[in-house]
Amino acid sequence: MKRLLFAGLGLLNTITIYSQDVLKYVDPNIGTAHSRWFFYTPAAVPHGMAKLAPSTNGHYGNPSGWEATGYDVRHNSIEGFVHFHEWQIGGVSVMPSTGELRVKPGDLDKPGSGYRSQFDRKNEIAQPGYYKVFLDDYKVTAELTATAHVGFHRYTFPASNSARVILDIGNKQGESGEVKDASVRMIDETHFEGFVTTYPRYVQTYDSDGQISMYFWGEINKKPKSVGAFDANTISKNTSKASGKGAGLFLEFDTKANEVLEMKVGLSYTSIQNAKVNLISEAQNLSFNDAKKLAQQEWNQQLGRIRITDENLPNKTKFYTGLYHALLGRGIANDVKGTFPRHDGTIGQLPVDKAGRFSYNFYNTDAIWGGYWNLTQLWALSYPERYNDFVKTQLEIYKERGWFGDGIANSNFVSGVGTNFVGLAIAGAYQAGIRDYDVKLAYEAIKANELSWKNRKVGSGKMDVKAFVEHGYSPYLEADNTDSTGSHFSASHTLEYSFSAFAAAQMAKSLGKKQDYSKLIKYAEGWKYLYDSTLKLIRPKTVNGKFIDNFDPLQAWRGFQEGNAIQYTFFVPHNPNELIKAVGKVEFNKRLEDIFETAQKLDFGGGKEIDAFAGIKSLYNHGNQPNLHISWLFNFSGKPWLTQKWTRAICNEFYGTEPIHGYGYGQDEDQGQLGSWYVMAALGLFDVKGFTDSRPIVEIGSPLFDKAAIQLGNGKQLVIETKNNAKENVYIQSAQFNGVPLNNCWLYKNDLMKGGKLVLVMTNKPNTKWGTQVPPPSVQ
Repeated sequence: MKRLLFAGLGLLNTITIYSQDVLKYVDPNIGTAHSRWFFYTPAAVPHGMAKLAPSTNGHYGNPSGWEATGYDVRHNSIEGFVHFHEWQIGGVSVMPSTGELRVKPGDLDKPGSGYRSQFDRKNEIAQPGYYKVFLDDYKVTAELTATAHVGFHRYTFPASNSARVILDIGNKQGESGEVKDASVRMIDETHFEGFVTTYPRYVQTYDSDGQISMYFWGEINKKPKSVGAFDANTISKNTSKASGKGAGLFLEFDTKANEVLEMKVGLSYTSIQNAKVNLISEAQNLSFNDAKKLAQQEWNQQLGRIRITDENLPNKTKFYTGLYHALLGRGIANDVKGTFPRHDGTIGQLPVDKAGRFSYNFYNTDAIWGGYWNLTQLWALSYPERYNDFVKTQLEIYKERGWFGDGIANSNFVSGVGTNFVGLAIAGAYQAGIRDYDVKLAYEAIKANELSWKNRKVGSGKMDVKAFVEHGYSPYLEADNTDSTGSHFSASHTLEYSFSAFAAAQMAKSLGKKQDYSKLIKYAEGWKYLYDSTLKLIRPKTVNGKFIDNFDPLQAWRGFQEGNAIQYTFFVPHNPNELIKAVGKVEFNKRLEDIFETAQKLDFGGGKEIDAFAGIKSLYNHGNQPNLHISWLFNFSGKPWLTQKWTRAICNEFYGTEPIHGYGYGQDEDQGQLGSWYVMAALGLFDVKGFTDSRPIVEIGSPLFDKAAIQLGNGKQLVIETKNNAKENVYIQSAQFNGVPLNNCWLYKNDLMKGGKLVLVMTNKPNTKWGTQVPPPSVQ
């Protein structure tokens, strides 16, 4: 191996490059049917701001603020290459073309109706940090790569006296919402600058006085022979600036056969000047090939923190593609000088350490709903700096806004879930030993998130927390809304608030706050108010304490958000033993096994229906957050071999290696969550409590690989080795940890983080004695 320097996230770092190239196991095209706006961005570095991707339907936007937009494998034409791809953020599209001038992208079903071009996927390459495609209509080869803040374009043109590059700035892109204002202008013969300001759907709903502004400053390596401008209604030749909705420029060239035009575009969320600084700092002396090399070296290093040894290529592809998506989501919003956007329109400044380096990055982020069952566990294991960035981002939001924001877009609240698990995620970070932040402030914010409602902003979620605190549960409202008296999603809210109250209680206990602990831990039992002992199901209650009538356990959206009573009854991850006792261990195991037997026939989701919500009426839905811990509950109910069986089956059958069958069939891969779940399950490690216990544990499942070498976040190494592993050998026969027999199906996390070797002997028949004597601790 060798060591070298690279520009990562605006800082110069030293990294280790291993001789083994793991990028060959990443396929960004997996799951690109119904993929999210931020899902398919191959030309990017981990957690970068510049996330470049081809767009097949970007200008269509979306009606709901989250639906599938951007790149879809079922489309066969590209309308441009867009720079910004984040939750509720999208903009700045570039498209090369030749021939007749067109300034509208055109329609998917009408070839030739705009500047979009047909393409053949045989002529497409997508890798971490690089994208290449041949545009059939123009005979142009387009290539993309990026640094953290700069997008690189390389276009190879045919001989033409009508070659051009279109800068489409003032049109809606993906989740960005309608354009409020836009501007683009040439500032000299080869440099351009501008901005676009949008009003996304979720900003309108949850933070109505906010907006999203995206700035850019770019350069092209050849002087255009002419420049024209356009807006929503007009085209003006020999004009070098445009503004307002639909604003854009077209740069025209004469090109020789195979002539290459290169362009660099610096990006920022704060100002044009900072976009320029970002470009100069990261890319002034970089060629396209240099940038590509550095991007892929960074991906290799980040992905290489977990090294897999195995002959099963599909499993390795699923593993590293899942890890790639986990590291791709949640992009930085700060500039190289540490400036970042605030909700009020001012510019914030990150603090620096004694060496003059920024101590964290400020993120844009989708909600953390369900992220404690995948992302935060992965971060705690091997990427603690990402977890630390997330915590500090949320504390910065709290300092400005007075509340956690869950989903964040340029400091605006954009969470559509409404239950705000940020406090739980931060409590999990604290218990996992990630504490490089103001712990006193963090606890203050967590406690407020769980118990306070006065002047609470709608975008911070938990708008029914007053009712939860007063009644111990959230009362059911027939109307589809949430307010201080209850919620239409009252049952799922009660379960979720109970879990997050538990996490806050555990942190209070760890900090020696006994009175707070006593208060919070009572709210952790809120689920019991809604437990129907006759049906042995969670059932919504009205404010008068009566269960709702006309109750259908499979009905979604009535009392339960994005799920149903069958699914949500298992949502007591903070105290599985109490739930098991309430249902009865025999019935609990039978019910849960029957659910998985049935769910397997539907590929553990919504079958082959291509829709994010296809599985919400099913018995089990791996394609959405509320279910992701259920297969691990057998470890608590005395049948750990069934956790081994079903987690392995989900890895093999829900996850695929195809554009359509990737994460289920068009399921909702929220910024790497489903990919992270695969990574953890494939390693055979998980915690249903998301490391929120005062002394967290790690459950053991059924590792997929012969060997996994994990670079732990504390610098030590953990090796997980399996003996006799095979497709049919899914069960653990025996185990050793650092040479000592391991008879439990779990370990304390602090012991695991000491590193060493976990060896599991696998077999094709359940060992019903292993791991059953001492179940994982349910209450601490």
